[in-house]
Amino acid sequence: MQLQKTESVTDKKEKYALLIKQIESIIVNEIPDSGNICNILGLMKAELDLFWVGLYIRNGSTLGLGAFQGLPACTVIQWGRGVCGAAASSGETVIVDDVSEFPGYIACHAETASEIVIPGFINGKVSFVLDVDSASKAAFDSIDKTYLEQISQILSRFVK
Repeated sequence: MQLQKTESVTDKKEKYALLIKQIESIIVNEIPDSGNICNILGLMKAELDLFWVGLYIRNGSTLGLGAFQGLPACTVIQWGRGVCGAAASSGETVIVDDVSEFPGYIACHAETASEIVIPGFINGKVSFVLDVDSASKAAFDSIDKTYLEQISQILSRFVK
């Protein structure tokens, strides 16, 4: 979410706090986990005005495309390659202000200008990554990191 000129840091934090409350309110225990994941990602895409948002799930030495909201995407990413693979292998959130400057960037869509990828943990191991793309450069910062890491923890309840 790019901080608009009229949007303060406090406004951005409040927007994320409200988003997390909205996410918790749409979780339904009686539906398949994939339904909850899709609803969470759909809400994120709409509320944060994202170009693309989705999950890549660990499958041995690769990350396979999971649920997402947006255009069709890359299906398999090697562990350690691209932004998603870097976040997965390091276990740390990776923020890229300009994807064209990221060494080894894997371009799924020409419209993506910046990206943040948050590793998701299950039983202390990286099991998935939350990939968030913007069509604007430098769209993500430490505030996004803090709140998207919280959303990744929520998603970890549904990723198997």
